[in-house]
Amino acid sequence: MPSGFSGGDTAFVLISAALVMLMTPGLAFFYGGMVRVKSALNMLIMSFIALGIVTVLWVLYGYSLSFGTDSFHGLIGNLHMFGMRNIGMNELSGTIPVFAFAAFQLMFAVITPALISGAIADRAKFSAWALFLALWVTIVYFPVAHWVFYFNGGQGGWLGDRMHVLDFAGGTAVHLNAGMAGLALAFVLGKRVGFKKDPMRPHSLPLVMLGSGLLWFGWFGFNAGSALAANGLAGIAFMNTQIATAAAMIGWLAYEKIRHGSFTTLGAASGAVTGLVAITPACAFISPLGSIGLGLFSGALCAWAVSLKYRFGFDDSLDVVGVHAVGGATGALLIGLLSTGHAGSPYAGLFYGGGFTQLGRQALGVAVVGAYSFVLAYIIGKAIDKTMGFRVSEDVEVAGIDQAEHAESAYDFSAVGAALSKALVSVGAPAEDEATEADSADAGTKVEA
Repeated sequence: MPSGFSGGDTAFVLISAALVMLMTPGLAFFYGGMVRVKSALNMLIMSFIALGIVTVLWVLYGYSLSFGTDSFHGLIGNLHMFGMRNIGMNELSGTIPVFAFAAFQLMFAVITPALISGAIADRAKFSAWALFLALWVTIVYFPVAHWVFYFNGGQGGWLGDRMHVLDFAGGTAVHLNAGMAGLALAFVLGKRVGFKKDPMRPHSLPLVMLGSGLLWFGWFGFNAGSALAANGLAGIAFMNTQIATAAAMIGWLAYEKIRHGSFTTLGAASGAVTGLVAITPACAFISPLGSIGLGLFSGALCAWAVSLKYRFGFDDSLDVVGVHAVGGATGALLIGLLSTGHAGSPYAGLFYGGGFTQLGRQALGVAVVGAYSFVLAYIIGKAIDKTMGFRVSEDVEVAGIDQAEHAESAYDFSAVGAALSKALVSVGAPAEDEATEADSADAGTKVEA
């Protein structure tokens, strides 16, 4: 290996990449448990398909557009590495091989569009979703990743490297980006049948808790791994991730108790995810005490924000806007207040003597990424809806999208029925078919008489 290579850093980043990959199945379980039983499989595969489509596009041109040498004023990379050519096996990015860095960033590209799917649960054609996913990562995610994550001595992405907008692991590039796209698609597809009338409760809260636990576990790779080295920066990012997530769960549950009178498992899971989202951009720039404040505030704020869909009449099925758009924007903006100026960045926030400069930069990043994602997602979604149709028919939606789109169901209820019949027989009650035969024989005896 060339001079400067670190085996420890490389191992750390590869393990972090594997943790981030696990977040996508975790998200699938989280979303899958939150929908009704007739849509569970559709929700699972809407996340899983991102692992297939985005991986192929990343190899073909995604990595090159996101992290290739800037080709136009910090807006997009070039295609010099199309098909991941022109990259040496031992070529380094910092202290790690380029391929290790590319694998780590790939997992970010995979989970970002998967986050969007929760906004349109229960009603989207799978083929239309797959096409949207491919177009959105190409037109929106790859350029935004270049803006925010590509650094090249002041000649890289225009938001991160030139304007000094801070986003350590993706509060704007991942969460705000996905949340605003989810809002756009909620407008394109419209409300679910029975929205605000029928109960649309999660069918499996244990799945929701399992999914949130996997997300929490994988998020340490997401945030600490973004240091790209096993060092002190990774340590503070790891610690702040845990602190803010714990505080946000408490903040959400406290709001929930005051507002609705109960502590719920769904609230605990949603609050934890909110904390993970909000700390993502800030984890390497603020103190542990700042992380507690950020977590408590974002947890309560996002718990309130999820109710906005009822006030304004848009059907964000699984609260993608309230959690990811609001949480991502909150975390990014709070950097402008809480950045210490001596952790992962020299730019201090307002509370640490830095004035309003960094807050203004953060607001610029939030506004630009949010608007760009919303507008482009709406255009892409509308184009798909007008050509091939984005939404399933009302009959399919009411009957259940799993059978219509995938010819499968999440659970085999016939097995439950058979077990019930055997249980009835064991206690002396006739099973359904035996009871029918007994009734027929009895009727025949009466006729003969």
